[in-house]
Amino acid sequence: MISIRPASPGPTRIRTRYSIPLQSNTTPINCFRLGFGSVDRRRKMEWLRELGLGLGCFMEKRTKGLKVEADSGGHNFFDSAAAEAKVPPDHLVIMVNGLIGSASDWRYAAEQFVKKFPDKVIVHRSECNSSKLTFDGVDLMGKRLAEEVLSVVRHRPELRKISFVAHSLGGLIARYAIGMLYEHSLKSDPSVLSENCLSEEHKDHSLQCHEQPYVAKIAGLEPINFITVATPHLGSRGHKQLPLLCGLPFLEKRASQTAHLVAGRSGKHLFLTDNDDGKPPLLLQMANDSDDLKFISALSAFKRRVAYANASYDYIVGWSTSSIRRRDELPQSNLLVTHDKYPHIVYVEQKTNEDIDDKTSSTVGDQTIDLEEELIRGLTQVQWERVDVSFHKSRQRYTAHNTIQVKSYWLNSDGADVVFHMIDNFLL
Repeated sequence: MISIRPASPGPTRIRTRYSIPLQSNTTPINCFRLGFGSVDRRRKMEWLRELGLGLGCFMEKRTKGLKVEADSGGHNFFDSAAAEAKVPPDHLVIMVNGLIGSASDWRYAAEQFVKKFPDKVIVHRSECNSSKLTFDGVDLMGKRLAEEVLSVVRHRPELRKISFVAHSLGGLIARYAIGMLYEHSLKSDPSVLSENCLSEEHKDHSLQCHEQPYVAKIAGLEPINFITVATPHLGSRGHKQLPLLCGLPFLEKRASQTAHLVAGRSGKHLFLTDNDDGKPPLLLQMANDSDDLKFISALSAFKRRVAYANASYDYIVGWSTSSIRRRDELPQSNLLVTHDKYPHIVYVEQKTNEDIDDKTSSTVGDQTIDLEEELIRGLTQVQWERVDVSFHKSRQRYTAHNTIQVKSYWLNSDGADVVFHMIDNFLL
């Protein structure tokens, strides 16, 4: 039995708590007995999803002690005992869905995060960009996500840290949002620093004054992990970045011309065909800092940046665009080795500061650098951990784009080890 208990509405929002009995086993639900008519079917499916029944006709297995709370348009997952403790969790994990997705896409991963770190994290599954709203363009969706994050932070003063976990298009949305949420200030007291720099004894050390360390924050919190899963960082244009087109030039060209008809402004952004107000494509703008938005500074503020990528069978997002590599930088097949604990993790690359791409300012004569190369050079100004995934031996390989996220446990359960790899390497 499921009961809903509305909490008292606050001054600026309404929060709804779901009291769901936590059982070790769940019972299948007969969809036909629910009486879905042709008119009300969508509304009833939305009702089921809000109650946590997920996509499909089965309830997801629940983590004991898990609480779900509607908050700022999304859903918070947290441990009920930890939330009432003297020192509640202070690390906010924002999970962002991809194209035509919703908050329910991250249900399984959210539960695993809370189960592993019950007294450390609160997981917020964003809902501000779901379904057809994902056609509105990366910039508009990024603004909506930034507003949602700020709303969550305002109502939870105990928060001190923040991380992002995003799937597919959600990775681009999150990158835009952190550019808006980025802020920095001097670690030292500015007034004391100014007096010291102007004094006679510090005149010879003016360079040190200009090099005082800054502290960077995202939404006022310390940025820790920025994790993307099958995200088209280089867009979907050409070079097998959209494997569904089989790398055929005439199909890739046609897709670039018609993407906006299928996915609206988001399609233009993904295929780098937008030129709003005569500006370069948005993804190219996001590969560097601008006067208004510090996209790269925001990325560099995180302690770690990780790109999970499908090495094969992902027909939506290509390997190089999701791992931010040139085609000739992708690992050779003989280097792909299955890990015993994580059977679908086949390659892990961790770059140091010395390995950061040194081609960021190089050119070849007067030859114009293509957009993909510019994107790579911009994004590799900061170091990334690359984690390559392969489901080539899995029965779920043909849905690799959703399996890597475990969008639905009943359909994509083989991706669970990817989620556990993410959790086991997560910085708190």
